[in-house]
Amino acid sequence: MRLPNGLIEDAGAVLREAAATAILPRYRALAASEIEEKSPGELVTVADREAEAILTRGLAALLPGSRVIGEEACAADPSLIDAAGEGLVWLVDPLDGTANFAAGEPVFAVMAALLRDGETIGAWILDPLEDTLCSAELGAGAQVPRRKPAPIRTSDAGPRLSPGNMKGSIGRFMPPDIAGAVAKRAEAFGALLPNMKCAGAEYPAIAAGERDFAFYWRTLAWDHAAGVLLLNEAGGKAARPDGSPYRPGCAGSGLLAAHSPEAWEMVQAALAAGDLASRSNA
Repeated sequence: MRLPNGLIEDAGAVLREAAATAILPRYRALAASEIEEKSPGELVTVADREAEAILTRGLAALLPGSRVIGEEACAADPSLIDAAGEGLVWLVDPLDGTANFAAGEPVFAVMAALLRDGETIGAWILDPLEDTLCSAELGAGAQVPRRKPAPIRTSDAGPRLSPGNMKGSIGRFMPPDIAGAVAKRAEAFGALLPNMKCAGAEYPAIAAGERDFAFYWRTLAWDHAAGVLLLNEAGGKAARPDGSPYRPGCAGSGLLAAHSPEAWEMVQAALAAGDLASRSNA
């Protein structure tokens, strides 16, 4: 079943409205009173909350009967994510990379994913500063707008044949024993790049061939649902470390994203990623 005609464009317009109204006017202009710590190490700003309100109203109106589950709403009521597997659901990250945004760093994004009975069928990732909207539809490919929208294909980036030629990043939030094992195994790679602290920037970078892989441990639905679909529809691969599909809202640790299925297999083997995840989930 395809998305309704015009939904890719209409949802993109809602993301742009949220960015233009709530986010961009506050970039490098936040007052200290507009930044809070909602949990240890986790920031939220007035821009997050106002953007989520705009996204909630706008996206729900596009598909009557759908519901919106936003990151900030879930922070107040974690049980909301339990409904992600029922009917049509929008998963929203109103400002991915909040810490970057609050520090005035130019790495943040607005993300939305549309789920049907728990399966991601649509994805939108907006870079507000560049006004670049990546989108994807299940079974129909991924696009990035230029003068004329053109498909992203990770194969355009060219093959890399060994871990020693790969560059990528390792995520945060790992248990100490897992982090130590990953750090040791990651020495096989040609370059470890700094984690961007913004999955909404990393997934498009992998799809475009600017990075080869990213290994995440914490896999919150609003952080990853859109990016996983985008990358898989672009010809790359994002999956649980054991190769099973990522399903938003389902329990589990670890997510490996790479610019091609072949690269995914190489990174998985180099990190022994499936073993790491099984150790944590045992």
